[in-house]
Amino acid sequence: MTIAYWSVLFMGLFPYVAAGIAKKGFEGYDNASPRQWLAKQTGFRARANAAQANLFESLPLFFAAVIIASVANAPQNRVDLLAMGFVVARIAYLVCYVANWPTARSIVWLAGIACVTSLFFQI
Repeated sequence: MTIAYWSVLFMGLFPYVAAGIAKKGFEGYDNASPRQWLAKQTGFRARANAAQANLFESLPLFFAAVIIASVANAPQNRVDLLAMGFVVARIAYLVCYVANWPTARSIVWLAGIACVTSLFFQI
């Protein structure tokens, strides 16, 4: 399996890390109504939950980019490099979101989208 494919698997699971951060400690957590509980959270929990949503939202474009580049026989080393760049950017994105660093968050978000967009031009 290529690095890019491993990146797809990793990114498919990574939003759950943000979910875990949002629920960290489970203070007053209501498993019967988890979405309502999360909607009432503030601070790092609210930011982690927002990051979780954004991480899930970014998956379709990333998955499509890796698949299309692979099907089109794009140079594997470039596909792997761009996929890894996306992964690193999204990890940094979660850190910046939880830490409440909005400018840095926007910069790493842009870096991630640049990696995904670049994947489409490798064919």
